[in-house]
Amino acid sequence: MKPEKTVNFSKDELRNLQLKNLEMLLYFKNFCDENNLTFYFCGGCCIGAVRHGGFIPWDDDVDVFMKREDYEKLGELWNKKADTEKYSYCRPSEAKNYRNLFATINDNNTTFIKTHQASLDINHGLVLDILPLDGYPNSKLKRANQIFWALVYSLFCAEMVPENHGKLVKAIGKVGLMLFRASKTRYKIWSFAEKKMKQYKISDCDNITELCSGPFYMMKKYPKSAFDKPVYKNFEGYEMPLPCGYDTYLKTAFGEYLKLPPKEKRVPHHDVVFCDLNNSYKKYKGKYYCVEGEK
Repeated sequence: MKPEKTVNFSKDELRNLQLKNLEMLLYFKNFCDENNLTFYFCGGCCIGAVRHGGFIPWDDDVDVFMKREDYEKLGELWNKKADTEKYSYCRPSEAKNYRNLFATINDNNTTFIKTHQASLDINHGLVLDILPLDGYPNSKLKRANQIFWALVYSLFCAEMVPENHGKLVKAIGKVGLMLFRASKTRYKIWSFAEKKMKQYKISDCDNITELCSGPFYMMKKYPKSAFDKPVYKNFEGYEMPLPCGYDTYLKTAFGEYLKLPPKEKRVPHHDVVFCDLNNSYKKYKGKYYCVEGEK
């Protein structure tokens, strides 16, 4: 059965989705606190904490930043110490590519199938996105080198041609994916690119950047001081960490973030094939994902 359209959430359904996300977030925060790992709200959650004291009313997920060192530590610790029966740590690897550029924590007992992943035999549980922060090299030449490898990483890890970034970028992306079709070859390319792009340590740089959020955000430069430490703000009744320089970060990334967007843009931003917050995604293999005859 091929899903013909994406899910349109009602107000109540979206709120239930947010509360399920909150449940996962609280577990994640407790895990990080117990293991001396620091994270910061970013994107919609950061705006939501400042502007709404909780989720943006139309937001459908949780996004956090972690500095590269803690980001890597999280991957080492999760399978040793976390409740992996309930929550899985998922990150692109040679064995399995999720078409994400970053790690996620997935709720194994739920279903949240995104359109760009519907052909993949992966964990389709509800996700918490974890985006690494890397050093922004002081040298213009090194920065150009970093951007080059970040673009290569994005192309071959996501395995999708970049949209909305100009005809030249789109054309180069198409050619690249046509030339290198084998999964093993693509893995070798993106894993090498990842090593090259993340080689600049935050401690050696004056600024910070995000390289795993797509071409638009990888061009951003944030002062390192904005992420010196977390500050805490109310989010759905809980104190959650934001970058100490959250205003600088949000203005750089989003502009006038305190202003509400036009009504037509107040909608969830993920295209979702199917959602079930009460049953594991495994129940729906062959029906809503990995459907026979689809790629």
